[in-house]
Amino acid sequence: MTVLSELRMQPAARTRRKEWDAAIRPRLLLTLAVMSTLLIGANLATPLYPLLGQSLGLSYFGVTMAFTSYVLVLVAGLLLVGHWSDYIGRRAALVLAAVVSLAGGLIFGTATGVGTLMLGRALQGASVALATGASSAALRELLPHRPEWATRFTLLVSAGGVAAGPVIGGLLSLLPAPTLTPFLIHSAVLAALLIPLCMLKARPAISLAEGRPLAMLRPRKPAVSHRARSQFWIASTTGFLSFAAFGFCLSLAPTYFSSIAGTTWRPAIGLLAALALGASAVSQLTGIRGRYTAPVGLAAMGTGIALIPVAGATGSLVLLTVACLMAGFGQGMAFRVVFNEVAAAVEAAEHARIISTVYVITYLGSAIPVLGLGAAGGIWGLDVSVAWFSGLITAACLTLAVLSLRRNRRRSTAG
Repeated sequence: MTVLSELRMQPAARTRRKEWDAAIRPRLLLTLAVMSTLLIGANLATPLYPLLGQSLGLSYFGVTMAFTSYVLVLVAGLLLVGHWSDYIGRRAALVLAAVVSLAGGLIFGTATGVGTLMLGRALQGASVALATGASSAALRELLPHRPEWATRFTLLVSAGGVAAGPVIGGLLSLLPAPTLTPFLIHSAVLAALLIPLCMLKARPAISLAEGRPLAMLRPRKPAVSHRARSQFWIASTTGFLSFAAFGFCLSLAPTYFSSIAGTTWRPAIGLLAALALGASAVSQLTGIRGRYTAPVGLAAMGTGIALIPVAGATGSLVLLTVACLMAGFGQGMAFRVVFNEVAAAVEAAEHARIISTVYVITYLGSAIPVLGLGAAGGIWGLDVSVAWFSGLITAACLTLAVLSLRRNRRRSTAG
């Protein structure tokens, strides 16, 4: 079956084209590689924002507009196309995502104003939207008897890819043409991954098209099954708070952290911005579990976020490092547990659609609060705005930790 036949949602015509009937492990590795590369590319720009701000004359709000254009299109894309892979197939959705990401990265890398920056970021958001539900569902199908590992891989790739982006972007920016070279190299890697992806013998989509196949691709109202409603809202709220903090790390944090670290060296700033996301990725490998994992993780995330403005006020790089690591590790602990609960509770045929809905709310955390932070920074200054931002996120995390603890105790008593 070719990618074109998948996109038509029709049985493939007989062809002599040789297809790669890969085993589970190569399919698993290819899925992880494609999704990781897409997320790395979407976050290469993080350490470049201070440089772009100077060269293009961007304000704090302009930087957050460029960043959140990615998030807003990603959210819209999850609503519009998050369920597509249930019909066109996982492979076809990933191929489309890679092609769109190629275009977005090249436009961003050659941008001469905030408008083209936003266009490039928007295309990157569309690519991640196409791939999010597809990759998560593909991992569940490849590991049907290990759903917890499928969830762990999903979160590891999400946090790890986003964390690696600023570090790799900072390092590649040391090469000539610092705002273009990272995206040229990323495009070459994506093009290389497209070769085995297009050669892969695709597995059929869950739902076969009958009658009017395009009608199946129409946008659907976000929904969740009744049996997973409680798990859905806890996971979505945890994700929203998590990505509010991560959105700050990936947009205005390079400017804020550089004053604490006393350096503008882009690899160092990229590493600092990636600390929280890297700690979140590492936490996926620990296997920490138990009924108190989510409340403890939320409390740790809130405490770490609260320490960031303290580090700014004292100019302590050590405290900043500890705060970012604590926030990221706590987020990873909490989100892994609550995400696994909702993923295990939904029906297989609706998995991509429902997980995409979780990510809609989660990614809104990187848009609405961060836009507010950027606007506030232009009025009251970045230091004051970050202090208020951190205080609000911390209060919400601690409140959710208490609610999660009470819920777990009720479930334990009922059991």
